[in-house]
Amino acid sequence: MRLSVALLGAAVPRLVTALCECGYSAKGPDSNDAPWLFTDALESDFTNIADIATYKEWTRQKFDVTPEAGRGKYAKSFAVENVVSRPKAGGGLDLAVGSALKDDAVPAAEIDSANHDMHWGSYRAGMKLTAVNGTCGAFFWYFNDTQEIDMEFLSREFDPVNKVYPVNLVIQSPASKLAGYDASKTGLFKTVNLTFDPTADFHEYRFDYLPGRVIFYADSKRIAEMQGPEMPSDAGHLVLQHWSNGNPLWSGGPPMQDAIVTVSYVKAYFNSTASLDPWTKKCADKNVTVCAIPDGTATNASTGGPFLTDSKGRESGGPGMSDVQVMGLVIAVGSVTLLALL
Repeated sequence: MRLSVALLGAAVPRLVTALCECGYSAKGPDSNDAPWLFTDALESDFTNIADIATYKEWTRQKFDVTPEAGRGKYAKSFAVENVVSRPKAGGGLDLAVGSALKDDAVPAAEIDSANHDMHWGSYRAGMKLTAVNGTCGAFFWYFNDTQEIDMEFLSREFDPVNKVYPVNLVIQSPASKLAGYDASKTGLFKTVNLTFDPTADFHEYRFDYLPGRVIFYADSKRIAEMQGPEMPSDAGHLVLQHWSNGNPLWSGGPPMQDAIVTVSYVKAYFNSTASLDPWTKKCADKNVTVCAIPDGTATNASTGGPFLTDSKGRESGGPGMSDVQVMGLVIAVGSVTLLALL
C-alpha cells in the first residue's frame, strides 16, 4: 500500500483534526526506525477540563481490593471522589491516596480510558508525582493480567539526598503469571533511575507499544526497551492509578499524610481493531496528510505543548486497522510505516 504523504509539524498550538485526516506519525529512537503511522488519537488536556465526572473519554473507577488479592497488609478502596479536576496553572487531574484508613482500607484513585480498543500506539502522560512516602503511582496500558505495560513510581524509593528517583518498568506476561505475577523473575522488569526529581515538576512519561517491542521514555528520551514473544499483542485501554496497601516490598505505606499525583494531560496515538476498509478508502492511493507527533519535554509537560486534535480533550480518528493482517507486518506508506494488526 503506497501513499504520497505530507508530514505536518506541530508549529502551531492547535491543529484542526481534518489536517491529520490520515493519521499521526511518531519517529522511533533508532536510526533505522522509519516513522510509525497511527490512525487514531485521544488527547486529554486535564488542565482545561472543569469536571472529570462529565468527561466521556475517561471513567473514574469504584472498586475494592482485599489484602489477599492485592498482596498487601491493607485493602485498597478505589473511589470516584479521589479523582478530582483542578483546572488551573500547574494543576490538572489529582489522584489522591488518603492517609486515614476507611474500614481497614486505604483510599485510592483510578481512572480508565473509555476506549478499550487501543492497539499499537504511542502513549504519553504529563505527571507530577508525590513526594509523600508510601504510595504507588502508575501509568499503564492493560488488556488482562498477562498483557499489561506498566510505568510505576514508588515514592518510598525516592531519595532526594542521593538523587535516586527510580521508575519501575513492568510487562506482565504469561511467564509472569507462572511466577506469581512477579515480572522480575521473567526478565520483563527494569528499574531505571530518572535524571530529575519527578516530584518537583511535571514530566512526560511515554511508552511505544509495537509488535514484539515496547520502548519506554522520559521527556522523549529512551530509558529502556523490551523485546520478544512475551510482549502484548491485543488491544487494551489506558489506566492512571495511585494507591497504597502497606506492602513493604512495593507501595509501602500507608502514607502518613494525604498524597497527590497530578496528571496534566494524556496523549495517545494508536491503531484500533476496527475495519481496515474505512481507512483504506479514505487514505489509500492518493495524496494524504499525516501529522508528525511533537516530542514532549520537561518545559511543556505542565501544559502538554501542542495538541493535534481540534479541541482539548477530544478523541479523533475512528477508522482503525483491521484484524486480518499478519502480526508484525509493516506496510510502506510513503515516508511512514503503518503497523498492521492481527
